[in-house]
Amino acid sequence: MLVDDFDYHLPENLIAQRPLEERDTSRLMVLDGRNVIHKHFRDLENYMNKGDVLVVNNSRVIPARLRGRKSTGGKIEVLLIRELATDWECLLRGKAGAGTELFFDGNLKARVLERHNEMAILSFNAGSELRSIIESIGEIPTPPYIKTKLEDTEMYQTIYSKYEGSVAAPTAGFHFSEKLLKKLKNKSVEIAEITLHVGPGTFMPVKVKQIEKHKMHSEFFTIEAGEAEKINLALEEERGVVAVGTTSIRALESATREGRVIPQSSYTDIFIYPSYKFKLEYTGMITNLHLPKSTLLMLVCAFAGKDRIFRAYEEAIKQRYRFYSFGDAMLLLR
Repeated sequence: MLVDDFDYHLPENLIAQRPLEERDTSRLMVLDGRNVIHKHFRDLENYMNKGDVLVVNNSRVIPARLRGRKSTGGKIEVLLIRELATDWECLLRGKAGAGTELFFDGNLKARVLERHNEMAILSFNAGSELRSIIESIGEIPTPPYIKTKLEDTEMYQTIYSKYEGSVAAPTAGFHFSEKLLKKLKNKSVEIAEITLHVGPGTFMPVKVKQIEKHKMHSEFFTIEAGEAEKINLALEEERGVVAVGTTSIRALESATREGRVIPQSSYTDIFIYPSYKFKLEYTGMITNLHLPKSTLLMLVCAFAGKDRIFRAYEEAIKQRYRFYSFGDAMLLLR
């Protein structure tokens, strides 16, 4: 299967640059069988039934982008990806081989231990103080297609975010407001919270021609016993399970055995593309409109069917939906 099979043309002016002030006023395209229905996200409650379980990813984005310099004055940029035992795995932009010292604000220093293309292992001088220094000097790493600076970085977090660790937001959750969540809970819709810390693979391009040769970067996820039980009980009682976003799907599929979600904390590099057989019986999935040739688009095509998704994207472009992280949403019903 070719990466080019997942390409489409998107007018640049449909790439959303700013979040909406009222999150649940975004548009919602509902794919229900062969029907395409145009709604607003606040209408989601009409598609959820009493006892349904909504699975959300409560990961929180960290200020993972650090801008610094070398001793020569040359600029470098670091994107923190994953904390190792004593060091950090990072994306490093700028010429800096193993042994190079890097300097940042706040008297923070790092040494490059390993460098493989853009990937690097850095050792920082701050010890247990590193997290607090990152909070003060780091930047929230919005995707490269967002050209405007966010005045309020909380708009690049979901309202239910809790546990820090992502370098990109689980953006399907952006559309939820406190008001909408309250309405869903009043309707006896259950919320199951899981955690998957989103890595850079969510926005890194697929560089191979055949998608089967692509290797996903691993991401850490946690599913607690109580949250797994909510999902498993709903499935046993034939109530609906709706996953919010590709990250929730990846965590659930990585933790499911024989149709049941197994509580665990682990890493996953699962790559879901058409022909994949889903392990869990989902009622639906909430997702944004994704980049061409992206692994996110491939996952959505696996979930709902490639032809169905591409027809929906054509309709979204015709109806001038807003695309990507701050864009509008889709509800894919199976």
